[in-house]
Amino acid sequence: MQSSFRVTPQERRAYEEDGFFIRRAVFDRDEIGDLRAAAERAVKEAEFAARTPDALYAIDGNRYVEAGGTTIQLEHREGSQTVRVLEPFHRLDPRLNDLVDDPRFVEPMRDLVGEEELCLFTDKLNLKRPREGSRFRWHQDSPYWVFDCAHVDRLVNAMLALDDANRENGCLCLVAGSHRQGLLPGLEGQGTLGPLFTDPRCFDARLAVPAEMPAGSLLFFSPHVVHGSEPNGSERPRRALLFTYQPAPHRMFKIPQVRPAGSRLGPSGAEPWDGDGRAIPASGSFASGARRTREPV
Repeated sequence: MQSSFRVTPQERRAYEEDGFFIRRAVFDRDEIGDLRAAAERAVKEAEFAARTPDALYAIDGNRYVEAGGTTIQLEHREGSQTVRVLEPFHRLDPRLNDLVDDPRFVEPMRDLVGEEELCLFTDKLNLKRPREGSRFRWHQDSPYWVFDCAHVDRLVNAMLALDDANRENGCLCLVAGSHRQGLLPGLEGQGTLGPLFTDPRCFDARLAVPAEMPAGSLLFFSPHVVHGSEPNGSERPRRALLFTYQPAPHRMFKIPQVRPAGSRLGPSGAEPWDGDGRAIPASGSFASGARRTREPV
């Protein structure tokens, strides 16, 4: 592993101008194999927990299950029990929890967030199963968070590709430079979730860049950059782990705890705090205490 993962001047320029940049093949084949296995364990645990949910509901036809602090979003196809999104997921497996503190995430985030001391804001496991993974419409992340976070401009996303990603299996596409406009208007008159999708009149979709990259690559992107993806029409999966970091010592988005990132905060970077200085060990399983907030799509 290289000695430093800090952001280069070229990466800084790309982030400021385009709203994103990619580091290719940062994690090796063995690491990705381990992380795929950990992600699938988390999915299995979520599927088991969904049998006795805390809540089950639908918004504009999108189906959600709340189970012990994690939101499980199911695929749109009627009757499908295929998991589309888990948020948060890091507590569901020790390997995934450790990843929050990995210097390949934390060091560049210190530069992009602009603070040496960081905390986790949220994390998502996105799954596009072969021939079933559905579309993600054009959106920014910031509208989901702005009512729950006073420092949304200082959040930064990092996505780890668990599979080779290309247009055939529905890779993420990002509209270069769209982040410079800040929070953009959503769609009115298109259901409850419409305001969370970006009005296409407010950006130029011709500037969209497909984030095609090999497994093990990292994509860093702004919460204001417009992005989306097409369905997975291939026979290959497209799975991705996403972490959103923030300045310390703020609580997480969906859980009333502080989860320090890296080893500079608290007795251990792997132990979340309850916000009053008390460490809360990561459960490795579904735990109670989630806040009910607007869900990702």
